[in-house]
Amino acid sequence: MLKFFRSTGIDGWVSLGGVVLSITGVETMFADLGHFSCVSIKVAFTALLYPCLILAYMGEAAYLSKHHEDIQRSFYKAIPGKIIFKYQIMFIVATFAAIVGSQAVISATFSLISQCCALNCFPSVKIVHTSSKIYGQIYIPEVNWMLMCLCLAVTIGLKDTNMMGHAYGLAVTTVMFVTTCLMALVMIIVWKQRIISVVAFLVFFGSVELLYISACVYKVPEGGWIPLVLSLIFMAVMYIWNYGTMKKHDFDMENKVSMRRIVALGPSLGMVRVPGIGLVYTNLVTGVPAIFGHFVTNLPAFHQVLVFVCVKSVQVPRISENERLLISRVGLKEYGMFRCIVRYGYKDLQQENYDFENRLVSAIVKFIETEEEEEEESAMMLTTESSREVGDSDIEVLHAPEHPLKNSNLKENMKQSSEDTRMRESDIEHPENFVLKNESIEILRAKESGVAHIIGHSYAKAKKSSSILKKFAINVVYAFLSKNCREPEVVLNVPHTSLLEVGMIYYV
Repeated sequence: MLKFFRSTGIDGWVSLGGVVLSITGVETMFADLGHFSCVSIKVAFTALLYPCLILAYMGEAAYLSKHHEDIQRSFYKAIPGKIIFKYQIMFIVATFAAIVGSQAVISATFSLISQCCALNCFPSVKIVHTSSKIYGQIYIPEVNWMLMCLCLAVTIGLKDTNMMGHAYGLAVTTVMFVTTCLMALVMIIVWKQRIISVVAFLVFFGSVELLYISACVYKVPEGGWIPLVLSLIFMAVMYIWNYGTMKKHDFDMENKVSMRRIVALGPSLGMVRVPGIGLVYTNLVTGVPAIFGHFVTNLPAFHQVLVFVCVKSVQVPRISENERLLISRVGLKEYGMFRCIVRYGYKDLQQENYDFENRLVSAIVKFIETEEEEEEESAMMLTTESSREVGDSDIEVLHAPEHPLKNSNLKENMKQSSEDTRMRESDIEHPENFVLKNESIEILRAKESGVAHIIGHSYAKAKKSSSILKKFAINVVYAFLSKNCREPEVVLNVPHTSLLEVGMIYYV
Protein backbone atom coordinates (compact mmCIF):
# COMPACT_ATOMS: atom_id res chain seq x y z
CA MET A 1 0.00 0.00 0.00
CA LEU A 2 2.89 2.36 0.76
CA LYS A 3 4.36 1.61 -2.69
CA PHE A 4 0.98 2.45 -4.19
CA PHE A 5 0.91 5.81 -2.38
CA ARG A 6 4.49 6.67 -3.43
CA SER A 7 3.69 5.97 -7.08
CA THR A 8 0.32 7.70 -7.21
CA GLY A 9 0.75 10.43 -4.62
CA ILE A 10 -2.22 12.22 -3.09
CA ASP A 11 -4.48 11.21 -5.95
CA GLY A 12 -4.05 7.53 -5.12
CA TRP A 13 -4.85 8.18 -1.47
CA VAL A 14 -7.98 10.12 -2.34
CA SER A 15 -9.04 7.39 -4.78
CA LEU A 16 -9.47 5.05 -1.80
CA GLY A 17 -12.80 6.81 -1.28
CA GLY A 18 -13.96 5.31 -4.55
CA VAL A 19 -12.37 1.93 -3.87
CA VAL A 20 -14.48 1.57 -0.74
CA LEU A 21 -17.61 1.48 -2.88
CA SER A 22 -16.60 -1.99 -4.08
CA ILE A 23 -16.97 -3.40 -0.56
CA THR A 24 -20.18 -1.68 0.47
CA GLY A 25 -22.16 -4.72 -0.64
CA VAL A 26 -20.64 -6.64 2.26
CA GLU A 27 -22.09 -4.11 4.71
CA THR A 28 -25.51 -4.53 3.10
CA MET A 29 -25.19 -8.30 3.34
CA PHE A 30 -24.60 -8.07 7.09
CA ALA A 31 -27.57 -5.73 7.38
CA ASP A 32 -29.68 -8.54 5.90
CA LEU A 33 -28.75 -10.78 8.84
CA GLY A 34 -31.54 -9.16 10.84
CA HIS A 35 -34.16 -10.31 8.33
CA PHE A 36 -32.78 -13.57 6.85
CA SER A 37 -31.15 -16.64 8.32
CA CYS A 38 -27.39 -17.22 8.17
CA VAL A 39 -27.85 -20.41 6.14
CA SER A 40 -29.88 -18.69 3.41
CA ILE A 41 -27.32 -15.87 3.10
CA LYS A 42 -24.41 -18.35 2.92
CA VAL A 43 -26.10 -20.45 0.22
CA ALA A 44 -27.13 -17.40 -1.85
CA PHE A 45 -23.69 -15.79 -1.60
CA THR A 46 -21.71 -18.98 -2.35
CA ALA A 47 -23.89 -20.41 -5.10
CA LEU A 48 -25.03 -17.28 -6.94
CA LEU A 49 -23.65 -13.95 -5.75
CA TYR A 50 -19.93 -14.72 -5.52
CA PRO A 51 -19.60 -16.40 -8.96
CA CYS A 52 -21.50 -13.54 -10.62
CA LEU A 53 -19.31 -10.91 -8.93
CA ILE A 54 -16.11 -12.69 -9.97
CA LEU A 55 -17.23 -12.96 -13.61
CA ALA A 56 -18.42 -9.33 -13.71
CA TYR A 57 -15.21 -7.95 -12.16
CA MET A 58 -12.98 -10.13 -14.38
CA GLY A 59 -14.78 -8.96 -17.52
CA GLU A 60 -14.62 -5.27 -16.51
CA ALA A 61 -10.94 -5.61 -15.53
CA ALA A 62 -10.14 -7.20 -18.92
CA TYR A 63 -11.86 -4.30 -20.69
CA LEU A 64 -10.03 -1.66 -18.62
CA SER A 65 -6.66 -3.32 -19.26
CA LYS A 66 -7.05 -2.41 -22.94
CA HIS A 67 -9.02 0.84 -22.61
CA HIS A 68 -7.40 2.89 -19.87
CA GLU A 69 -9.02 6.11 -20.96
CA ASP A 70 -12.67 4.96 -20.81
CA ILE A 71 -13.45 4.47 -17.12
CA GLN A 72 -16.78 6.23 -16.65
CA ARG A 73 -18.89 3.86 -18.78
CA SER A 74 -16.79 0.72 -18.48
CA PHE A 75 -19.62 -1.14 -16.76
CA TYR A 76 -21.74 -0.97 -19.91
CA LYS A 77 -18.99 -1.10 -22.55
CA ALA A 78 -17.34 -4.19 -21.02
CA ILE A 79 -20.24 -6.29 -22.34
CA PRO A 80 -19.49 -8.05 -25.65
CA GLY A 81 -20.85 -6.12 -28.62
CA LYS A 82 -22.70 -9.10 -30.11
CA ILE A 83 -25.32 -9.06 -27.32
CA ILE A 84 -28.53 -7.36 -28.42
CA PHE A 85 -29.94 -4.58 -26.20
CA LYS A 86 -26.97 -4.86 -23.86
CA TYR A 87 -27.41 -1.34 -22.48
CA GLN A 88 -31.09 -1.88 -21.75
CA ILE A 89 -30.46 -5.27 -20.14
CA MET A 90 -27.67 -3.98 -17.93
CA PHE A 91 -29.73 -0.94 -16.98
CA ILE A 92 -32.55 -3.22 -15.79
CA VAL A 93 -30.08 -5.43 -13.88
CA ALA A 94 -28.49 -2.38 -12.24
CA THR A 95 -31.93 -1.07 -11.28
CA PHE A 96 -32.88 -4.38 -9.66
CA ALA A 97 -29.55 -4.41 -7.80
CA ALA A 98 -30.26 -0.92 -6.47
CA ILE A 99 -33.74 -2.04 -5.34
CA VAL A 100 -32.33 -5.06 -3.51
CA GLY A 101 -29.67 -2.93 -1.80
CA SER A 102 -32.16 -0.24 -0.80
CA GLN A 103 -34.57 -2.83 0.57
CA ALA A 104 -32.01 -3.86 3.18
CA VAL A 105 -31.53 -0.23 4.21
CA ILE A 106 -35.30 0.36 4.41
CA SER A 107 -35.91 -2.76 6.53
CA ALA A 108 -33.03 -1.87 8.85
CA THR A 109 -34.42 1.66 9.24
CA PHE A 110 -37.85 0.31 10.20
CA SER A 111 -36.30 -1.99 12.81
CA LEU A 112 -34.12 0.77 14.31
CA ILE A 113 -36.97 3.29 14.49
CA SER A 114 -39.29 0.79 16.21
CA GLN A 115 -36.67 0.04 18.85
CA CYS A 116 -35.97 3.75 19.35
CA CYS A 117 -39.69 4.35 19.92
CA ALA A 118 -39.75 1.57 22.50
CA LEU A 119 -36.84 3.22 24.34
CA ASN A 120 -38.41 6.74 24.20
CA CYS A 121 -35.68 8.00 21.89
CA PHE A 122 -37.95 8.84 18.95
CA PRO A 123 -41.53 10.16 18.58
CA SER A 124 -44.26 7.53 18.40
CA VAL A 125 -45.06 6.37 14.87
CA LYS A 126 -47.46 3.87 13.36
CA ILE A 127 -46.01 0.35 13.19
CA VAL A 128 -47.77 -2.17 10.95
CA HIS A 129 -47.11 -5.92 11.11
CA THR A 130 -46.81 -7.25 7.58
CA SER A 131 -46.72 -10.92 8.55
CA SER A 132 -48.77 -12.92 11.03
CA LYS A 133 -46.27 -15.81 11.11
CA ILE A 134 -42.80 -14.24 10.92
CA TYR A 135 -42.00 -11.86 13.76
CA GLY A 136 -40.07 -8.68 13.01
CA GLN A 137 -41.47 -7.93 9.56
CA ILE A 138 -42.86 -4.44 10.10
CA TYR A 139 -43.75 -1.42 8.02
CA ILE A 140 -43.72 2.21 9.18
CA PRO A 141 -45.58 4.50 6.74
CA GLU A 142 -44.17 7.77 8.13
CA VAL A 143 -40.56 6.58 7.84
CA ASN A 144 -41.19 5.20 4.36
CA TRP A 145 -42.50 8.59 3.19
CA MET A 146 -39.51 10.33 4.77
CA LEU A 147 -37.07 8.03 2.98
CA MET A 148 -38.85 8.60 -0.33
CA CYS A 149 -38.72 12.40 0.06
CA LEU A 150 -35.04 12.31 1.04
CA CYS A 151 -34.15 10.09 -1.92
CA LEU A 152 -35.96 12.38 -4.35
CA ALA A 153 -34.37 15.48 -2.79
CA VAL A 154 -30.85 14.02 -3.03
CA THR A 155 -31.35 12.76 -6.58
CA ILE A 156 -32.88 15.99 -7.90
CA GLY A 157 -30.53 18.23 -5.93
CA LEU A 158 -27.20 16.58 -6.79
CA LYS A 159 -27.91 15.32 -10.33
CA ASP A 160 -24.55 13.54 -10.31
CA THR A 161 -23.86 9.89 -9.53
CA ASN A 162 -20.29 10.67 -8.49
CA MET A 163 -21.48 13.02 -5.74
CA MET A 164 -23.99 10.41 -4.59
CA GLY A 165 -21.17 7.87 -4.46
CA HIS A 166 -19.11 10.23 -2.30
CA ALA A 167 -21.99 10.63 0.14
CA TYR A 168 -22.62 6.90 0.24
CA GLY A 169 -18.93 6.07 0.72
CA LEU A 170 -18.52 8.43 3.68
CA ALA A 171 -21.68 7.06 5.33
CA VAL A 172 -20.63 3.43 4.93
CA THR A 173 -17.06 3.92 6.16
CA THR A 174 -18.30 5.86 9.20
CA VAL A 175 -20.81 3.10 9.99
CA MET A 176 -18.04 0.50 9.76
CA PHE A 177 -15.82 2.45 12.17
CA VAL A 178 -18.66 2.98 14.67
CA THR A 179 -19.50 -0.74 14.45
CA THR A 180 -15.87 -1.60 15.23
CA CYS A 181 -15.91 0.65 18.31
CA LEU A 182 -19.16 -0.88 19.54
CA MET A 183 -17.75 -4.35 18.89
CA ALA A 184 -14.83 -3.48 21.15
CA LEU A 185 -17.31 -2.63 23.93
CA VAL A 186 -19.09 -5.97 23.39
CA MET A 187 -15.77 -7.80 23.68
CA ILE A 188 -15.03 -6.08 27.00
CA ILE A 189 -18.48 -6.09 28.64
CA VAL A 190 -20.18 -9.20 27.21
CA TRP A 191 -17.40 -11.56 26.14
CA LYS A 192 -15.03 -10.57 28.99
CA GLN A 193 -12.00 -10.49 26.71
CA ARG A 194 -8.60 -9.21 27.78
CA ILE A 195 -7.77 -5.57 27.19
CA ILE A 196 -4.76 -6.49 25.06
CA SER A 197 -6.92 -8.50 22.64
CA VAL A 198 -9.47 -5.68 22.41
CA VAL A 199 -6.80 -3.06 21.77
CA ALA A 200 -5.21 -5.24 19.07
CA PHE A 201 -8.59 -5.72 17.42
CA LEU A 202 -9.34 -2.00 17.57
CA VAL A 203 -5.93 -0.98 16.21
CA PHE A 204 -5.93 -3.50 13.36
CA PHE A 205 -9.42 -2.87 12.02
CA GLY A 206 -9.81 0.72 13.19
CA SER A 207 -6.63 1.90 11.48
CA VAL A 208 -7.79 0.51 8.11
CA GLU A 209 -11.24 2.06 8.49
CA LEU A 210 -9.82 5.42 9.60
CA LEU A 211 -7.64 5.37 6.48
CA TYR A 212 -10.73 5.02 4.31
CA ILE A 213 -12.59 7.68 6.30
CA SER A 214 -9.72 10.12 5.88
CA ALA A 215 -9.82 9.50 2.13
CA CYS A 216 -13.59 10.13 2.10
CA VAL A 217 -13.24 13.35 4.11
CA TYR A 218 -11.76 15.01 1.01
CA LYS A 219 -15.11 14.36 -0.70
CA VAL A 220 -17.19 16.25 1.89
CA PRO A 221 -17.57 19.39 -0.29
CA GLU A 222 -18.51 17.16 -3.26
CA GLY A 223 -21.53 15.46 -1.69
CA GLY A 224 -20.07 13.95 1.46
CA TRP A 225 -21.76 16.63 3.59
CA ILE A 226 -25.21 15.06 3.05
CA PRO A 227 -24.88 12.12 5.51
CA LEU A 228 -23.23 14.44 8.05
CA VAL A 229 -26.11 16.92 7.95
CA LEU A 230 -28.79 14.21 8.07
CA SER A 231 -27.11 12.46 10.99
CA LEU A 232 -26.90 15.73 12.93
CA ILE A 233 -30.59 16.46 12.28
CA PHE A 234 -31.77 13.02 13.41
CA MET A 235 -29.44 13.08 16.41
CA ALA A 236 -30.87 16.44 17.45
CA VAL A 237 -34.45 15.13 17.08
CA MET A 238 -33.70 12.04 19.16
CA TYR A 239 -31.87 14.02 21.85
CA ILE A 240 -34.59 16.67 22.17
CA TRP A 241 -37.37 14.07 22.31
CA ASN A 242 -35.57 12.03 24.96
CA TYR A 243 -34.69 15.21 26.89
CA GLY A 244 -38.29 16.48 26.86
CA THR A 245 -39.66 13.06 27.84
CA MET A 246 -37.26 12.76 30.76
CA LYS A 247 -38.09 16.29 31.93
CA LYS A 248 -41.81 15.47 31.91
CA HIS A 249 -41.07 12.34 33.91
CA ASP A 250 -39.09 14.41 36.45
CA PHE A 251 -42.04 16.82 36.69
CA ASP A 252 -44.38 13.90 37.45
CA MET A 253 -42.02 12.56 40.08
CA GLU A 254 -41.75 15.96 41.80
CA ASN A 255 -45.50 16.65 41.72
CA LYS A 256 -46.89 13.31 42.80
CA VAL A 257 -50.13 13.48 44.80
CA SER A 258 -50.22 11.65 48.12
CA MET A 259 -53.17 9.46 49.06
CA ARG A 260 -53.66 11.47 52.26
CA ARG A 261 -54.22 14.58 50.20
CA ILE A 262 -56.75 12.81 47.96
CA VAL A 263 -58.66 11.52 51.00
CA ALA A 264 -58.47 14.93 52.67
CA LEU A 265 -59.89 16.63 49.58
CA GLY A 266 -62.96 14.37 49.63
CA PRO A 267 -65.15 16.17 52.21
CA SER A 268 -64.19 19.66 51.05
CA LEU A 269 -64.88 19.01 47.37
CA GLY A 270 -67.86 16.73 47.85
CA MET A 271 -66.03 13.94 46.04
CA VAL A 272 -68.18 10.96 45.05
CA ARG A 273 -67.49 7.53 43.54
CA VAL A 274 -69.39 6.60 40.39
CA PRO A 275 -69.96 3.03 39.14
CA GLY A 276 -67.45 1.58 36.72
CA ILE A 277 -63.69 1.14 36.31
CA GLY A 278 -61.41 4.08 35.59
CA LEU A 279 -58.06 3.43 33.92
CA VAL A 280 -55.65 6.33 34.49
CA TYR A 281 -52.61 6.07 32.20
CA THR A 282 -49.37 7.38 33.64
CA ASN A 283 -45.62 6.94 33.33
CA LEU A 284 -45.09 6.59 37.07
CA VAL A 285 -44.64 3.20 38.70
CA THR A 286 -45.09 4.60 42.23
CA GLY A 287 -47.43 7.18 43.72
CA VAL A 288 -50.42 9.00 42.27
CA PRO A 289 -49.68 11.12 39.17
CA ALA A 290 -50.24 14.86 39.12
CA ILE A 291 -52.71 14.48 36.25
CA PHE A 292 -55.11 12.62 38.58
CA GLY A 293 -54.95 15.39 41.18
CA HIS A 294 -55.68 17.91 38.43
CA PHE A 295 -58.62 15.75 37.31
CA VAL A 296 -60.32 15.39 40.72
CA THR A 297 -59.75 19.06 41.51
CA ASN A 298 -61.76 20.14 38.47
CA LEU A 299 -64.18 17.20 38.50
CA PRO A 300 -64.57 15.88 42.09
CA ALA A 301 -65.74 12.41 41.15
CA PHE A 302 -63.98 9.29 40.07
CA HIS A 303 -64.89 5.66 39.50
CA GLN A 304 -65.66 2.98 42.03
CA VAL A 305 -62.57 1.02 40.96
CA LEU A 306 -59.54 3.03 39.91
CA VAL A 307 -56.52 1.50 38.19
CA PHE A 308 -53.33 3.41 37.45
CA VAL A 309 -51.93 1.86 34.28
CA CYS A 310 -48.25 2.28 33.50
CA VAL A 311 -46.89 0.97 30.18
CA LYS A 312 -43.16 0.34 30.36
CA SER A 313 -40.57 -0.99 27.92
CA VAL A 314 -37.90 -3.05 29.64
CA GLN A 315 -34.37 -3.87 28.49
CA VAL A 316 -35.15 -7.40 27.36
CA PRO A 317 -36.32 -8.55 23.91
CA ARG A 318 -39.65 -10.13 24.89
CA ILE A 319 -41.96 -10.53 27.89
CA SER A 320 -44.18 -13.61 28.22
CA GLU A 321 -47.93 -13.13 28.62
CA ASN A 322 -47.86 -14.58 32.14
CA GLU A 323 -45.46 -11.83 33.24
CA ARG A 324 -47.01 -9.04 31.20
CA LEU A 325 -49.19 -7.49 33.94
CA LEU A 326 -47.98 -6.64 37.45
CA ILE A 327 -50.84 -5.78 39.83
CA SER A 328 -50.47 -4.05 43.19
CA ARG A 329 -52.77 -2.17 45.55
CA VAL A 330 -52.68 1.61 46.06
CA GLY A 331 -53.65 2.73 49.54
CA LEU A 332 -56.01 0.81 51.79
CA LYS A 333 -58.40 -1.89 50.63
CA GLU A 334 -61.38 0.43 51.16
CA TYR A 335 -60.10 2.85 48.51
CA GLY A 336 -60.54 0.37 45.67
CA MET A 337 -57.40 1.60 43.90
CA PHE A 338 -54.90 -0.58 42.06
CA ARG A 339 -51.79 -0.18 39.97
CA CYS A 340 -51.06 -2.18 36.84
CA ILE A 341 -47.63 -2.13 35.20
CA VAL A 342 -47.83 -3.39 31.62
CA ARG A 343 -44.38 -4.53 30.54
CA TYR A 344 -43.20 -4.87 26.96
CA GLY A 345 -39.81 -5.86 25.63
CA TYR A 346 -38.15 -3.66 23.05
CA LYS A 347 -39.06 -6.26 20.40
CA ASP A 348 -42.63 -6.69 21.66
CA LEU A 349 -45.28 -4.68 19.87
CA GLN A 350 -48.88 -4.19 20.96
CA GLN A 351 -51.34 -6.04 18.80
CA GLU A 352 -54.45 -4.31 17.52
CA ASN A 353 -56.76 -7.09 18.75
CA TYR A 354 -55.24 -7.24 22.23
CA ASP A 355 -58.12 -7.74 24.72
CA PHE A 356 -56.61 -5.52 27.38
CA GLU A 357 -59.69 -4.74 29.49
CA ASN A 358 -60.70 -8.36 30.10
CA ARG A 359 -57.10 -9.39 30.78
CA LEU A 360 -56.72 -6.55 33.25
CA VAL A 361 -59.91 -7.42 35.16
CA SER A 362 -58.91 -11.09 35.29
CA ALA A 363 -55.47 -10.13 36.62
CA ILE A 364 -57.01 -7.92 39.32
CA VAL A 365 -59.43 -10.68 40.41
CA LYS A 366 -56.57 -13.15 40.55
CA PHE A 367 -54.52 -10.68 42.59
CA ILE A 368 -57.38 -10.21 45.08
CA GLU A 369 -57.88 -13.96 45.51
CA THR A 370 -54.15 -14.51 45.96
CA GLU A 371 -54.00 -11.66 48.46
CA GLU A 372 -56.83 -13.19 50.53
CA GLU A 373 -55.17 -16.59 50.50
CA GLU A 374 -51.88 -15.07 51.66
CA GLU A 375 -53.66 -13.23 54.46
CA GLU A 376 -55.34 -16.46 55.58
CA GLU A 377 -52.04 -18.33 55.44
CA SER A 378 -50.31 -15.64 57.48
CA ALA A 379 -53.17 -15.69 60.02
CA MET A 380 -52.91 -19.47 60.28
CA MET A 381 -49.16 -19.23 60.78
CA LEU A 382 -49.66 -16.68 63.59
CA THR A 383 -52.27 -18.94 65.18
CA THR A 384 -49.91 -21.91 64.96
CA GLU A 385 -47.04 -19.95 66.50
CA SER A 386 -49.25 -18.68 69.30
CA SER A 387 -50.51 -22.21 70.02
CA ARG A 388 -46.93 -23.41 70.30
CA GLU A 389 -46.34 -20.82 73.00
CA VAL A 390 -49.26 -22.13 75.09
CA GLY A 391 -48.23 -24.09 78.21
CA ASP A 392 -48.73 -27.81 78.77
CA SER A 393 -51.45 -27.16 81.29
CA ASP A 394 -53.42 -25.12 78.76
CA ILE A 395 -53.07 -27.85 76.16
CA GLU A 396 -54.44 -30.36 78.63
CA VAL A 397 -57.37 -28.08 79.35
CA LEU A 398 -58.12 -27.76 75.61
CA HIS A 399 -58.12 -31.54 75.15
CA ALA A 400 -59.86 -32.36 78.43
CA PRO A 401 -63.15 -34.31 78.15
CA GLU A 402 -65.00 -31.68 80.20
CA HIS A 403 -64.81 -29.25 77.22
CA PRO A 404 -66.68 -31.07 74.42
CA LEU A 405 -68.08 -27.84 72.96
CA LYS A 406 -64.64 -26.45 72.20
CA ASN A 407 -63.60 -29.63 70.44
CA SER A 408 -66.76 -29.67 68.33
CA ASN A 409 -66.41 -25.95 67.49
CA LEU A 410 -62.83 -26.52 66.40
CA LYS A 411 -63.87 -29.33 64.06
CA GLU A 412 -66.74 -27.29 62.70
CA ASN A 413 -64.47 -24.31 62.05
CA MET A 414 -61.94 -26.51 60.23
CA LYS A 415 -64.73 -28.02 58.14
CA GLN A 416 -66.16 -24.57 57.38
CA SER A 417 -62.72 -23.21 56.34
CA SER A 418 -62.18 -26.15 53.97
CA GLU A 419 -65.62 -25.55 52.43
CA ASP A 420 -64.80 -21.84 52.01
CA THR A 421 -61.53 -22.75 50.30
CA ARG A 422 -63.32 -25.07 47.86
CA MET A 423 -65.93 -22.35 47.25
CA ARG A 424 -63.23 -19.82 46.35
CA GLU A 425 -61.59 -22.25 43.95
CA SER A 426 -64.91 -22.83 42.19
CA ASP A 427 -65.64 -19.10 42.20
CA ILE A 428 -62.40 -18.40 40.34
CA GLU A 429 -63.46 -20.82 37.60
CA HIS A 430 -67.05 -19.52 37.64
CA PRO A 431 -67.14 -15.80 38.56
CA GLU A 432 -70.94 -15.77 38.63
CA ASN A 433 -70.85 -17.85 41.85
CA PHE A 434 -68.92 -15.25 43.90
CA VAL A 435 -70.06 -14.45 47.43
CA LEU A 436 -71.64 -10.99 47.54
CA LYS A 437 -69.24 -9.78 50.21
CA ASN A 438 -66.23 -10.75 48.16
CA GLU A 439 -64.27 -7.88 46.63
CA SER A 440 -64.01 -9.77 43.36
CA ILE A 441 -67.72 -9.45 42.62
CA GLU A 442 -67.44 -5.69 43.03
CA ILE A 443 -64.73 -5.64 40.39
CA LEU A 444 -66.87 -7.66 37.99
CA ARG A 445 -69.92 -5.48 38.60
CA ALA A 446 -67.82 -2.39 37.99
CA LYS A 447 -66.63 -3.96 34.72
CA GLU A 448 -70.26 -4.43 33.64
CA SER A 449 -70.96 -0.76 34.40
CA GLY A 450 -68.30 0.31 31.94
CA VAL A 451 -64.61 1.09 31.63
CA ALA A 452 -63.33 4.64 31.11
CA HIS A 453 -59.82 5.41 29.88
CA ILE A 454 -58.35 8.62 31.35
CA ILE A 455 -55.30 9.93 29.47
CA GLY A 456 -53.37 13.08 30.20
CA HIS A 457 -53.02 15.43 27.24
CA SER A 458 -49.99 17.30 28.53
CA TYR A 459 -48.19 20.29 27.04
CA ALA A 460 -44.57 20.85 27.99
CA LYS A 461 -43.28 24.41 28.30
CA ALA A 462 -39.92 25.69 29.42
CA LYS A 463 -39.77 27.82 32.54
CA LYS A 464 -39.34 31.57 32.16
CA SER A 465 -35.90 31.37 33.76
CA SER A 466 -34.68 28.85 31.15
CA SER A 467 -32.09 29.68 28.52
CA ILE A 468 -32.98 30.60 24.95
CA LEU A 469 -31.66 27.27 23.66
CA LYS A 470 -33.83 25.30 26.10
CA LYS A 471 -36.91 27.39 25.25
CA PHE A 472 -36.36 26.74 21.56
CA ALA A 473 -35.84 23.01 22.14
CA ILE A 474 -38.94 22.57 24.37
CA ASN A 475 -41.39 25.22 23.17
CA VAL A 476 -40.69 24.83 19.46
CA VAL A 477 -39.03 21.53 18.52
CA TYR A 478 -40.49 19.27 21.22
CA ALA A 479 -43.94 20.86 20.90
CA PHE A 480 -43.84 20.30 17.12
CA LEU A 481 -42.81 16.65 17.56
CA SER A 482 -45.48 16.05 20.23
CA LYS A 483 -48.17 17.58 18.04
CA ASN A 484 -47.28 15.52 14.97
CA CYS A 485 -46.50 12.15 16.57
CA ARG A 486 -49.10 9.48 17.28
CA GLU A 487 -51.43 10.24 20.17
CA PRO A 488 -51.22 8.02 23.30
CA GLU A 489 -54.77 6.72 22.84
CA VAL A 490 -53.88 5.55 19.33
CA VAL A 491 -50.73 3.79 20.51
CA LEU A 492 -52.63 2.09 23.35
CA ASN A 493 -55.63 1.21 21.10
CA VAL A 494 -58.07 3.02 23.38
CA PRO A 495 -61.67 3.17 22.08
CA HIS A 496 -62.81 6.76 21.50
CA THR A 497 -66.25 6.09 22.99
CA SER A 498 -64.75 5.58 26.48
CA LEU A 499 -61.88 8.07 26.32
CA LEU A 500 -61.39 11.02 28.69
CA GLU A 501 -58.57 13.47 28.02
CA VAL A 502 -57.27 15.70 30.79
CA GLY A 503 -55.28 18.74 29.66
CA MET A 504 -52.34 19.92 31.75
CA ILE A 505 -49.25 22.09 31.27
CA TYR A 506 -45.87 20.77 32.36
CA TYR A 507 -43.27 23.42 33.19
CA VAL A 508 -39.86 21.87 32.74
